[in-house]
Amino acid sequence: MVASRWTAAPAQAASSRRRGAVLERAILEAALEQLGTVGWNGLTMEGVAARAQTGKAAVYRRWPSKEDLVADALQAALPKVTDAPDLGSVREDLLELCRLVRDAMFSQPGFALRAVLHECDVTQAERFNQVILGGVVEPTMRLLREVIHHGIERGEVRPDAANPYVFDAVPAMMMYRSKVCASEWSDQDLQEMIDQLMVPLLRARVA
Repeated sequence: MVASRWTAAPAQAASSRRRGAVLERAILEAALEQLGTVGWNGLTMEGVAARAQTGKAAVYRRWPSKEDLVADALQAALPKVTDAPDLGSVREDLLELCRLVRDAMFSQPGFALRAVLHECDVTQAERFNQVILGGVVEPTMRLLREVIHHGIERGEVRPDAANPYVFDAVPAMMMYRSKVCASEWSDQDLQEMIDQLMVPLLRARVA
C-alpha cells in the first residue's frame, strides 16, 4: 500500500504541473471527446475538467461558458483544406474534394460539430455561426468555385455553371444525406453523386 502511494504521486504531480498551451490543448481535446460521447446536452465543464485531469477552475478561467469552450475547440481542431484538387479533370477534382469533405465530416471534430448543430437551440447556435462559416462553409465553397473555374478553363464545364446554385449542390446534398438519411458517403456513393448529378449539371454544351 505504501508503494502504491509513492507511485501515484509522480503522475499527480505531473498533471498538476501542466500549464499554458499544454493544459489548454488537453482541455480542448477533452471537450471534443466529450461531445463525441455524451453530445452537446450531456457536456458539462466539470466533465471536461475531469477528462482533462484538471480542476474545473482551470477551465472556467479560460472559458466562461461551454459555448466559448466548444467554439474554440472546434476552431482549433476542424481540418484545414487550403488547396483545391487539380487532377486534370473536373470529375476527378470534385471526387477528391468530396472525399476530403467526407473525411472531415466523419472526423472527431466533424462528429463534435454535428452534435452541436443537431442539439443546440437557436440562441446557442448563434455562438457557432462564425466557426461554421469560417471553418467549414466558406472554405468548402471557395474550393468548389476553384474546381469549377478550372473546369471552365479546360473547356469541360459550361461558363454559366459558375453560379451559387451549382456551388450549393454538393454541400447541400452531402449535408442532407448525412443528416436526414444517415448516409456515411462511401466512395461509391460519392462517385454516383458526381456522375449522376454534378457532371451532367456542369457539362459544357456541344456546339
